[in-house]
Amino acid sequence: MAMDKIVGSLNKANETKLGRNIAQISSPAMFTPLKTDASKDSFVSSDSSPAFSPPHKPHEVDPWELPELQDHSIPWSELDAWHKFKRIFVVIAKFLALATLLYLFICSLDFLSSAFRLVGGKAAGKVISNSELLQNPIVGLMIGVLVTVLVQSSSTSTSIAVTMVASDLIRVRQAIPIVMGANIGTSVTNTIVSLMQATDRNEFRRAFAAATVHDMFNWLTVIVLLPLEVTFGYLELITSKLVDFKDWKQESGAKSEFLKKLTKPLTDLVVKLDKNVLKVIATGGNQTASLLQECCKTKNVNNTSICVSKCGALLNRTGLSESVAGCVLLAISLFTLCLCLILIVKLLHSMLKGKIAVIIKKYINAEYKFPWSHLIGYMALFIGCVMTILVQSSSIFTSALTPLAGIGVISLERIYPLTLGANIGTTTTGILAALTADSRNLRNTLQLAFCHLFFNISGILLFYPIPFTRFPITLARHLGNITAKYRWFSILYLVLMFFLIPMFVFLLSLAGKVIFFTVGGIIALFLIIVIAINVIQSKKPSWLPLKLQNWNWLPLWMHSLDPLDGLIIKVGERFSFFSCCLQPASRHDTLTGLRTNQSQIHILEAARRYSATETHLMIAYDNVAFLQCNGTNSSPHKSESTHL
Repeated sequence: MAMDKIVGSLNKANETKLGRNIAQISSPAMFTPLKTDASKDSFVSSDSSPAFSPPHKPHEVDPWELPELQDHSIPWSELDAWHKFKRIFVVIAKFLALATLLYLFICSLDFLSSAFRLVGGKAAGKVISNSELLQNPIVGLMIGVLVTVLVQSSSTSTSIAVTMVASDLIRVRQAIPIVMGANIGTSVTNTIVSLMQATDRNEFRRAFAAATVHDMFNWLTVIVLLPLEVTFGYLELITSKLVDFKDWKQESGAKSEFLKKLTKPLTDLVVKLDKNVLKVIATGGNQTASLLQECCKTKNVNNTSICVSKCGALLNRTGLSESVAGCVLLAISLFTLCLCLILIVKLLHSMLKGKIAVIIKKYINAEYKFPWSHLIGYMALFIGCVMTILVQSSSIFTSALTPLAGIGVISLERIYPLTLGANIGTTTTGILAALTADSRNLRNTLQLAFCHLFFNISGILLFYPIPFTRFPITLARHLGNITAKYRWFSILYLVLMFFLIPMFVFLLSLAGKVIFFTVGGIIALFLIIVIAINVIQSKKPSWLPLKLQNWNWLPLWMHSLDPLDGLIIKVGERFSFFSCCLQPASRHDTLTGLRTNQSQIHILEAARRYSATETHLMIAYDNVAFLQCNGTNSSPHKSESTHL
């Protein structure tokens, strides 16, 4: 009984003391800053006696830091014979499952290409057949992007351009922008693949950056080299000298289709297309020819082609129209692609642990000392080139790298040279394919193939040897940060960069040269001014008038994605399917009132630098949030967000 009284009195005293402490902590004087130095994160009471020490801010994890691939399984030495056998069996089964999924993944990319050809291939052929429009190099560039996106193959776009040159519809100089556009359009595949990792923000950040680093390199290379080519024609001149330097002869065995031989048995069971139809349409031939191949084997009788064996592919026998068959195949290919990628990512997560993780971190992503730090990048570039030659497609190779980057196996700095190597590798396969061309078209085919090669070599020389000039990595990382916060932005980026912008330029060209150059010149001048102001804002803001040192004077929707994000969230909340892509990035994204908004769009900075006052406000808010979590009712007043 006496013990109960003692315990009761102690509890009462503790409650009284706790109440005094909470009242003291909740007072406004508690958050008076000592200094305005942003490096001092300390707050004390007005009487300079530190009655309360705020909790330390949690260490901010770099979202670009590769995660630790830890192994929580039982060590091998502690397993008995049965469990050792079981583990070996599971590992073998996982490798077989991974090989099968990779095979289906590659086949699904082939189906995706065929589906796009059925849906939009003829339209692409008719677009590129307008030789008058191709007199404008910018229009030729955008047509190259559109056609490659629609047929999902840069080699097909290039071969169409070669056929048009051989038919004297266009000259080599007019075909070069089409090849440049094809180089841009081929990167759409791995951007689509990156969308499959949108459920995890950090994985999506890394995967989307790994995919768009290819886009950024291609666009930056075009922005620099297209004006040079239009002005001086250096690609045409170099490749013309190279082709004339040697007497090139047709090589019947030059074209190798290692990967096609593996995938054809399955893809030919589903659909079989006549790839020559697009070339015929582009050169003004039969516009009604069917892309779905009806006859697989023919023989000549009295100079007449007679069908010996009809194609037994599933879609070829259904009798569906090309557009309907294309839509069906598109649905099948996207479903297969998504399923394979999800299962591949899960398998890689389970396999890349323990010793394998240590090996990967030690050799693939390790930081080496000079000169190895420079040589390892060129080694990665060489590996990317060789692997692309083996699989005969840069899209397949870069699409396979994207999920690996997402789960943190390969860093963005390693992905970049691998992607550049893939760009070189795909031009090598183009050269090999050119050597199999008819002797009448051999020179033009080789010249365009060499244009493709020297275009990519020029881009690498511009944006790789000097670390400072690796702008594609910076831009891709910035895009990754935006998509991690606003995952719907990835769809917007995909539609804008590969469909709407090329389509807008193409439609503008139909209005005539005067309107095209007037509107295009105004847009180009506006973009140059905005980019220049952004650069000065980042580097030397004092050079600008006070009002131009930030974009706060503009309406919010003109310098922030928040208004559009709010609209999309309101619409998306009606559909539970989109809930995974509309959740806020963290607790502070929805609760912060005093914390400044970090979603501003800036072409140079991936994260905002905070002022001293803002830093104190952030810490003060964290303290208030801490008190709320511990039972107090104090709440901060919400202030307006600041956007640069």
